[in-house]
Amino acid sequence: MAHPDDGLDGAEGFRVMQEPLPQPMRIYVCTTCRAEGDASDGPRAGTRLFDALKAADAALDLVPVECLSVCKRACTVSFAATGKWTYVYGDLPAEAAVPVIREAARLYAEAPDGLIPWKLRPDAIKKGVVARIPPLPIEISRP
Repeated sequence: MAHPDDGLDGAEGFRVMQEPLPQPMRIYVCTTCRAEGDASDGPRAGTRLFDALKAADAALDLVPVECLSVCKRACTVSFAATGKWTYVYGDLPAEAAVPVIREAARLYAEAPDGLIPWKLRPDAIKKGVVARIPPLPIEISRP
């Protein structure tokens, strides 16, 4: 079945990002996301995801946020870049989402408008779309 983003139906398949992203983008990671089974005295799933992403790829522009208001769909991340659609993705497994997020970030960075062709999206990203927000006319600067 066709998807409204690109009219393509798709097969799973992605390559792991090995080089810096082609265009600046930012990944917001909800660090207050709590997954079912998280211990009350241990780090939350969102914090574990943020830490895993940070450890896996220092080139990613990661920003921890206290809440993306998607509490029923932990773990949640958002991709944003100047002049591109912003996406929010949820239901990502803290311990296994790093390669999927890295690949989706590469695809997002390569897309001029931020719209990743449906057939190229990893399954977790296809299933995890929470919101797609139109581009804002502002610049995102790196720290």
